[in-house]
Amino acid sequence: MSLKIHDILFIGAGASALMAASHLQGHDVALVDVNPKIGAKLLISGGGKCNLTNRFATTDNYLGDQAFIAPVLSSFDATSTLSFVKEHHLSIEERDHGQIFCANSAKELVSIFGRLTSYCTFYLSTKVLHVTKNEHFCVTTDKGEIHAKKVVVASGGLSYASIGASDIGYKIAESFGHSLVTPSPALVGLTLQKEQFWMKELSGIALPVTLHVEGKRFSENLLFAHKGISGPAVLSGSLYWKKGNITIDFLPHVKSMEALLKEQSKKQIITALGLPRRLIKAFLDAMGMEDKVLSKLTAHERELLCSLKSYTFAPAGNFGYTKAEVTKGGVKTDEIDAHSFESQRCKDLYFIGEVLDVTGELGGFNFQWAFASASFLVKAII
Repeated sequence: MSLKIHDILFIGAGASALMAASHLQGHDVALVDVNPKIGAKLLISGGGKCNLTNRFATTDNYLGDQAFIAPVLSSFDATSTLSFVKEHHLSIEERDHGQIFCANSAKELVSIFGRLTSYCTFYLSTKVLHVTKNEHFCVTTDKGEIHAKKVVVASGGLSYASIGASDIGYKIAESFGHSLVTPSPALVGLTLQKEQFWMKELSGIALPVTLHVEGKRFSENLLFAHKGISGPAVLSGSLYWKKGNITIDFLPHVKSMEALLKEQSKKQIITALGLPRRLIKAFLDAMGMEDKVLSKLTAHERELLCSLKSYTFAPAGNFGYTKAEVTKGGVKTDEIDAHSFESQRCKDLYFIGEVLDVTGELGGFNFQWAFASASFLVKAII
């Protein structure tokens, strides 16, 4: 019996692989994935509704080489993603900040991909061990060998180990001579130094803030958690944080602290600022202050209170991969052909999606990158 050699084999059956495979009818395409079902991350993201894109996605929303990212997003932007899902009758729902979700369930989106890739061969519940190449690629798995003329690594990152996330994509890249930007957890909560432990008493409280980190600004909710701080503003901020300081404006609704202290001078601190009482009390305790009428504050107390407008500190670390939405870092994009996503180290080997050193902020940007890189690959590969 002659050896079965697929035209194209995708390592991974997530967002980027499914989008690409759905446009490759007419080719002998196979997908291999450690999960028993396709689209595992699509199914669990966004509370089961999958934040599949963001209407306002631009290169500014990504950490990575802007020159590499820009043509990909231009070629297949959020409008393209919306056209694709509407063409296949997916009901969508738009939320704040341009975030687009499945209106009912991510199962509907995965079902669409299931129909569009029904012509493919699937090797599910199958773990890839390593990849070699002679005349063609030989992918060794825990269930035997799979052979292909072209291999596309679409294996994602290290977050969500519960659904089989692993470092296999990075290992394959390194085995073919690629360099990595060291992977680390991203879109993840931040832990606190001792001086900020007062925030741990506030677990469960959420409020709108403006967070500043590395020249970026995020105006969304912050959530106090047992481990530290989380919520949309912190998750997006974590993408850019590099162990230095971050600054949080807990009073984004207040234009001038001086004006507020003057206007509310007869009120107690705890009622004047418009913040949750528990937050003010914990802050005052941490600062060694008592609740008092604003007009009776000393100059030092006024300064401490004003620090809520620009509270600056260095987080201790982050919550780790188990709580991270994505992985930042990955295969260096300057070793990838910007016109095709083909490896510059090995012909017919490609990398798309999260395995590359391109990471988006919270809000649908990472699935948009997965879909855009997949579409870009398809145009080059056929």
